[in-house]
Amino acid sequence: MPIFRLSDKVSFPPPHYAAGNGLLAIGGDLSESRLLLAYRMGIFPWFSPYDPILWWSPDPRLVLYPDEIHVPGRLRRKINSGIFKVTSDTVFDRVICECARVRRENNEETWLVDEMIEAYCGLHEQGYAHSVETWYRNELAGGLYGVCLGGSFFGESMFTRISDASKVALTALCCYMSENDFDLIDCQVPTAHLVWMGAREVPRKVFLKQLEASVKKPMPAGKWNVGLKRFARGWHNHN
Repeated sequence: MPIFRLSDKVSFPPPHYAAGNGLLAIGGDLSESRLLLAYRMGIFPWFSPYDPILWWSPDPRLVLYPDEIHVPGRLRRKINSGIFKVTSDTVFDRVICECARVRRENNEETWLVDEMIEAYCGLHEQGYAHSVETWYRNELAGGLYGVCLGGSFFGESMFTRISDASKVALTALCCYMSENDFDLIDCQVPTAHLVWMGAREVPRKVFLKQLEASVKKPMPAGKWNVGLKRFARGWHNHN
């Protein structure tokens, strides 16, 4: 399949034209309008430093449905112990910067170049991007961030400084999403961590059909109020 080169016009080719590895297009920009259109179409940016902007739509797609999150007994006990506190949208800029910093410290390649960080901080200021933070002894221990459109949350990255901190953040996010009638978390591509937490691959055409309906839902206004209160009341005791 050809790789499309984007022009200044804010548009994308249909996702099913993506190459076998999921690469769809090259170029364009990280403007708010282009990013939001991309997410609505099931497309996301992912590129390395010094590379042009690359746009992807893999098939299959890794998706986590909030009610399907796997919370094993060990993690449940750690959450119920109260050693972690969870907040949301309080330090978005710190979360995204920590996601990049931890990857660099682990000698892992990161797509979180300065222009990406700036773009997503801009989406946060406009109410489209959100963060969930896990705290341990008043220090930021882990977290995640992503973009919300309608009933879908497009997870971008997560980090942890203390064992299980990012898993706690993801669990709290799923509790919040379940309680507020969200549909899905787009996890993009498989990782052992996310599969262990209950994410599963679905065909792209199925994901896109679900997404088309989901993004039309009314969006929660303002900052989110993610926490562990619902979990503490016994949410998902079947896991």
